[in-house]
This record gives sequence, structure tokens and C-alpha cells, in this order.
Amino acid sequence: MPCGCGRSPTGECIGWHALSEEEYQEKLAQWKADHGKSEGSEES
Repeated sequence: MPCGCGRSPTGECIGWHALSEEEYQEKLAQWKADHGKSEGSEES
């Protein structure tokens, strides 16, 4: 389902609409760290 709140980094709803701003920032930072590492290895 598409994200209606605009918080999902994937464009699909992952439930982040229910997070506080602080929780959202923590989740987003963790998501970016996790996916930033895997992006380079996926292209190889």
C-alpha cells in the first residue's frame, strides 16, 4: 500500500506514521545506514 504520510523511504507504507518525530528520525537514520551499505554491494 502506498505511504500516505510521506515518511516511508520506500514509498510503501511501513507503519512509520505512528512514530513520534524522535522515533521517526531514529528509524530513518538506521534505515539509511542499513541501506547505504547494501546499495554498493547490490550493483556488483
